[in-house]
Amino acid sequence: MVTSERKPFTDEPTTDEEDHVLARVDKLLAEHDPAGTPVRDFLGARFDTGLAWVWFPEGHGGLGLPAQLQDPVERKLRKEGAPSVVDQNVIGYAMGAPTVLAHGTEEQKKRLLRPLFTGEEIWCQLFSEPGAGSDLAGLATSAVADGDEWVVNGQKVWATLAHVSKWGLLVTRTDPNVPKHRGLTYFVVDMHAPGVEVRPLRQITGGAEFNEVFFTDVRIPDSMRLDAVGAGWRVATTTLMVERVAIGEGDQARESGPIDQALGLWKKKPDKTGVDRERLMRLWVGSEVARLTNLRAREMRRAGTPGPEGAVAKLTTAELEKRIYELCMDLMGMEGTTYPNGYEMKAPEAVNLLRNGGDERVAFLRSRGRSIEGGTSEIMRNILGERVLGLPSEPRADKDIAWAQVPRS
Repeated sequence: MVTSERKPFTDEPTTDEEDHVLARVDKLLAEHDPAGTPVRDFLGARFDTGLAWVWFPEGHGGLGLPAQLQDPVERKLRKEGAPSVVDQNVIGYAMGAPTVLAHGTEEQKKRLLRPLFTGEEIWCQLFSEPGAGSDLAGLATSAVADGDEWVVNGQKVWATLAHVSKWGLLVTRTDPNVPKHRGLTYFVVDMHAPGVEVRPLRQITGGAEFNEVFFTDVRIPDSMRLDAVGAGWRVATTTLMVERVAIGEGDQARESGPIDQALGLWKKKPDKTGVDRERLMRLWVGSEVARLTNLRAREMRRAGTPGPEGAVAKLTTAELEKRIYELCMDLMGMEGTTYPNGYEMKAPEAVNLLRNGGDERVAFLRSRGRSIEGGTSEIMRNILGERVLGLPSEPRADKDIAWAQVPRS
């Protein structure tokens, strides 16, 4: 089916290839009824069939076929009520798997990808620090080599689902005597290892999907390092690029996601005081433009040539969601000032960062985080200004200075 000359990221699928893939979907559904098969069993069978990511290599959840074939797979499985891996392990699926595929060894891929896809092993992302948020390359968490292990000390923050995770995507500083971007190394860390402490962070929504994570003399085997020592920024860039596209993608159907909620409220509320039709229509048009841009970004990413669409998608989606849910609150009037089901702090077992949804009042509060996570809106504007529009870059006084010599508060 797949020859050595085949290029999964760029070649258009043939009719035979599409028929082959859909036949595999039919076989999967016939042998594993979604209604009666445990979620992890179904997802495991899907991975073994090569339908996790069809463009991944055979044996790693894929078939080595063009990425465009994933869409008909997802549509058919969704229609039959099959479980979604996104609901089980959003960080692992959207960020961990592409990073491991791009930078991991064969042994790492064999060990990590299948339980990631089935949701047996949940993943989190350990990038931001109290002193290194927008300036990620300024991070201070250290990793010091000790034989065939690394000893890690430091603190991370805003780690989604760290409290239920098995693995964490961790960027550390391994050489403080070179400029900040060149002294980083990337690891997959066992979140249950001695010295890892996870503390919940209560958010404005009342929930605690985010956490702060402390590392005290945590030992990581060198076998869990992704790519070369000092190549951490390159690996982190892969994670950030797929994260921004994933956050920006959201639902792909027309009039889905936040704008669907706004339209539903508009139709139900007889009193639309303070909300004119033009405001709603501007948001509808913006949502449709963003959806089409996101589709293009997804195809560019799958083709192996991600462009500025990822930053565009992330920025526009974040800002649109805030405005849409503000409109929802205006439509709800005084009802929007009450909070559903009290304000008890809960640490969720799963989240779907690719769309808000749910109660509009909760989504209104959660949408504030959209302009921060995955790179702030200000950083996205800098990226687009410098790399797309060719505007002068921000002054970087520390660009060629060793990290250890950069003043820090």
